[in-house]
Amino acid sequence: MLQKFCTPVFFLCSSNFPTVSCAFYDYRVGKAALDSVNLEGRSFLTLKDFNAEEIKPILWVSADLKHRIKHRGEYVPLLQGKSIAMIFEKRSTRTRMATETGFSLLGGHPCFLTPQDIHLGVNESTTDTARVLSGLADVVLARVYSHSSLEHLDIDASIPVINGLSDLYHPIQVLADLSTLQEHYGSLKGLTLAWIGDGNNVLHSFMMSLAKLGVNLKVATPKGYEPDANVTQEAQLLSKQFGTKLQFLMDPMEAARHSSVLVTDTWVSMGQEEEKKKRLKDFHGYQITMQTGSVAAPDWTFLHCLPRKAEEVDDEVFYSPRSLVFTEAENHKWTIMGLMVCILTDYTPQIPKLKFKKNMWEKDIKNRILSSVCHL
Repeated sequence: MLQKFCTPVFFLCSSNFPTVSCAFYDYRVGKAALDSVNLEGRSFLTLKDFNAEEIKPILWVSADLKHRIKHRGEYVPLLQGKSIAMIFEKRSTRTRMATETGFSLLGGHPCFLTPQDIHLGVNESTTDTARVLSGLADVVLARVYSHSSLEHLDIDASIPVINGLSDLYHPIQVLADLSTLQEHYGSLKGLTLAWIGDGNNVLHSFMMSLAKLGVNLKVATPKGYEPDANVTQEAQLLSKQFGTKLQFLMDPMEAARHSSVLVTDTWVSMGQEEEKKKRLKDFHGYQITMQTGSVAAPDWTFLHCLPRKAEEVDDEVFYSPRSLVFTEAENHKWTIMGLMVCILTDYTPQIPKLKFKKNMWEKDIKNRILSSVCHL
C-alpha cells in the first residue's frame, strides 16, 4: 500500500508575511519509480521537448543531491571519470559557477571554453566542433547567442547537448525556479505565476513547461515586448491541453492580482545595451514593489534570475522575506547537477519522491492557517 507523509512547518518571517512550508512526499522509492522515464543520453535544448513525467524526475534528483551533499555532507561521485565541455559565447556568473562547482562535486571534470578558445562556426565548422567534442567529453553545455547554434551542435554531436542559454530559451534557469517553488510551496500544481517584464528567453521556457505541471501563467509586457509568436501559439495549445489559465496583459497590477509568484528579469539583456534608454522608458511602471504585491495572493513570493537592477524591482521586495532569489540562485547549481545525473547515469534518488499536487484537504488546511495568521 502506498503511504504518504505530510510534515507541515509553520512560521512567521515577519509581522505581515506568514509562511507555511509543507514537505509533502510520496513514499514510493526504488528503481521501479523511474523505470518508465529514461533520460539517459538525452539533450536538453528546450523544455518544449520534455513532458511533465520527464521534468519531475530532474527536480526529484536535484532535491536528492541537495539533501545528500549539502545537508548530510555526503560525497556522491556519480560523475567520476566524466567531463563536460562548457562553451560560453556570453559571460555568466551563476551558470558558470553552478556548472563548474556542481560537476566537480559529483566527481567530474569541467572544461571551460571562452570565445578565445572556441568560436563556433568561425575558426572551425560547428559540425567539426561537435564531432571533436564528442570524442573528448561526455556532455556539452553551451551558452550561445543564437538558438540555431545549439541545434547545429546537437545534430552532429554524439553526446548530449545542454542549453546554458540562447536567445530563444533558458531552460536550466526555469528548472532552478521550479525547484525553488517546489521547495517553498510543497507542490506546484495550482500555483499562478505572474511574469512582469520583457517577453524573453526565460519567459519562453516558462511558457513551455508551466502548463504541463498544472501552473497558471499571467504575462504582462509593454507593447512591442511580447513573447515570440510561435512560442505563444504553442503555449496556448499546452494551456488548453492541460486545463490551465494563460493570460497576456499589459497591466502589471492585473497580472499580479491573486498570483502566487511575481517574476521579472533584466529589462536590458546582453547585446541590447544600445537600446537601454528606450527600454527604460518603455518599461516605466513595470517595477515590482510592495504595492504590486498588495494585490497578489497572501503568500506571494518573488523570483528574479539575476543580475538585478533597481528599476526592475525595488529593494523592499528584493531583500524581503518574500524574495526567494538567493535560494533560486543556489538551486541553479543543484538543478544543473540533477540534470547532468539524469542524462549521464541511471541514478535513483534516495529521498522520497516529491509531491507535485496537493490534495484538496491539504490546500484547505494551508488556506485556513494563512487566513488565521493574517488576522493575528
